[in-house]
Amino acid sequence: MSGVLYLVATPIGNLDDITFRALSVLRSVDLVVYEERREGERLLRHFQIEKPVESLNEHNESAASYNILAHLKNGKSVALVSDCGTPVFSDPGQMLVRKAIEQKIKLVPIPGASSLMPALTVSGFSIDQFLFYGWLSPKKERRRAELKQLMQERRTIVLMDTPYRLVPLLRDLAETFADTRRVCVAFDLTMPDEQMFYGTATELHKKFSAKEIKGEFVIVIEGRRVERKR
Repeated sequence: MSGVLYLVATPIGNLDDITFRALSVLRSVDLVVYEERREGERLLRHFQIEKPVESLNEHNESAASYNILAHLKNGKSVALVSDCGTPVFSDPGQMLVRKAIEQKIKLVPIPGASSLMPALTVSGFSIDQFLFYGWLSPKKERRRAELKQLMQERRTIVLMDTPYRLVPLLRDLAETFADTRRVCVAFDLTMPDEQMFYGTATELHKKFSAKEIKGEFVIVIEGRRVERKR
């Protein structure tokens, strides 16, 4: 009988956000698969968990998926974790999940901390419907073209990117949206220096350009308002 593949969400910063269920699974599985060795070892060491480990990341995803599937088909239980948050969501692992589904291996998601919902709830914008656009192109011209397309979006928009691209992204937002939309930057969520910044794209670009602030972030943009005809 095949084993079980657990997709275990881990804290996005504050390790106190780990769930009891996540700890129980990590302690019970035969193998823990993490994205990067340093982050995976730090997590397990913090909670005094000793398990055989393997890595699965963007550089070895194909070979690692093959090896992990072999463990699962031999009846081993495996926990997949990312560097932080929910595995597979904007992280490697989708290939492994697809192959596990094809081979009828049981998948069990273990929910936990996320940056997406906290950022949405503190934005103050309508979240009845929203668009998670995720990462824009790292290339400036392509990124600006994507933002121009998003100007017509009526739903609240969620963007993510790496810490070093926050100011360039806000610059492009300011050039595209100017002062037409309200924006929220949820910064270093769950961490001691967690902050929420509110304003227009222009205002926030000036604020972050003036201060050398670097950290994890989620950007939430108000959807386009539709004026009702009278």
